[in-house]
Amino acid sequence: MPPTDQQTPAPPVLELSKVVKSFGAVVALRSGSLRLEQGSIHALVGENGAGKSTLVKIVAGLYRRDAGDLRLRGEEVDFTSTAQAKAAGVAVIYQEPTLFPDLSVTENVFMGRQPAGRFGRIDRKRMRQEVEGLFQRLGVRIDPDRLAEGLSIADQQIIEIAKAVSLDARVLIMDEPTAALSGVEVERLFAVARSLRDEGRGIVFISHRFDEVFSLCDTITVMRDGAFVSTDPTDEVTEDEIVRRMVGRDVTELFPKQETEIGGPLLEVDGLTSPGVFADVSFTVRAGEIVALAGLVGAGRSEIARAVFGVDPYTAGTVKVGGRSIPKHRPVAAMAAGLALVPEDRRKQGLVLEESVSRNATLAIRSKLAKAGFIRNAAENQAARVWSSRLQLKTNALDTLAGTLSGGNQQKVVLGKWLATDPRVLIIDEPTRGIDVGTKAEVHRLLSELAGRGMGILMISSELPEVLGMADRVLVVREGRITAELDRAAADAENVMFAATHAAEEAAR
Repeated sequence: MPPTDQQTPAPPVLELSKVVKSFGAVVALRSGSLRLEQGSIHALVGENGAGKSTLVKIVAGLYRRDAGDLRLRGEEVDFTSTAQAKAAGVAVIYQEPTLFPDLSVTENVFMGRQPAGRFGRIDRKRMRQEVEGLFQRLGVRIDPDRLAEGLSIADQQIIEIAKAVSLDARVLIMDEPTAALSGVEVERLFAVARSLRDEGRGIVFISHRFDEVFSLCDTITVMRDGAFVSTDPTDEVTEDEIVRRMVGRDVTELFPKQETEIGGPLLEVDGLTSPGVFADVSFTVRAGEIVALAGLVGAGRSEIARAVFGVDPYTAGTVKVGGRSIPKHRPVAAMAAGLALVPEDRRKQGLVLEESVSRNATLAIRSKLAKAGFIRNAAENQAARVWSSRLQLKTNALDTLAGTLSGGNQQKVVLGKWLATDPRVLIIDEPTRGIDVGTKAEVHRLLSELAGRGMGILMISSELPEVLGMADRVLVVREGRITAELDRAAADAENVMFAATHAAEEAAR
């Protein structure tokens, strides 16, 4: 046979074809397909409930497929555990961090694979040095010796990323890794991702942020209702086309902000101070008004919100609802006064993962549902069904465990739980973090409707378009202080970011 200069092309580093997965009568994945080439960054997009997470968990060894093909570098594989997947070179960064809170940052990065030194003892010095090197590579500063407990979502995500990078995996799957990162941190992560791509690794990038998808990824695969829809090179498809394929319809207005009549003060915060966290924070939220707390990750926005609701303590200042003072560090009193808090970390702070959707959706109103000390399942389901329908929750049964839902659907359950209390003021931290574009529009429309009915809304968001699109007023927080207050007409990306990154004195000039 004559020699030839042609080389056989390398097989895809990861290939899934017509993969099916069901949980009882619920079909989570009808026909999942994905072809990841070596040296590429491949976006996987779709609405929450489209099957993305199920597909990822099959690749990670958490689930076994019912049908279809799964190949790694051309070889058929059938992982029965996450250990098998990791050994084969697959690393997954999930949407929610999974750190051990009582262990140090270094111990979390090396969990289950600690290097041995002399006499078989764990080489802690080497571990620490490698973690420091990883953080240097990612361009972040985190103390390798500190406990994971109390770390921000952003730091927890970065640690998960460092763990995956340290595994030297050939397939790296990033599930919403930038959801809680600032712009600078996102750019640093992207630089790492591109360097890994240039080394010949394949990266699957899952995100609802289209600016990230189009700036980072080479290829985009769309899924809808548990099935493959399309795969295209990024430069051959538009954002509008991707959205239409994801949702099966046009999403014409992402920020449907309606004009409302602003009433009197509902929430008044004066001089709120917690040393080392925030200082002299004062603001008002009026009836019918959406007020946004903007700023960089770590600026203290979430801490302020938790203190207002009574979850976190503060040493000075007052919180009033409807003109009446709320005792500090008393969430029950805050709820009784008409406050509701949808937290940033829905899994740890907003849900009981081992309980059903209906149980979670009614947790905050159980006293209202009880009759003679008992709550009937029918009453619980009826109350849950109202918000399940209103928020278009994608689950076939209210008895589904909350922990099995996609991230966006979990967010809907938490939101429904608090809206069921009929609050006067809704504090909502990252309302659309991890939520698909179709549901984002629905959540924004709901917030606008609630404001139109006279509810006051305090919204914390790291997404500047969301802040500018939905807020009547923007309060910019930097290092625990409010550095600027901008009305809707005056707020734009430039002056918000200036106030978020400069001292208050400079921002006021």
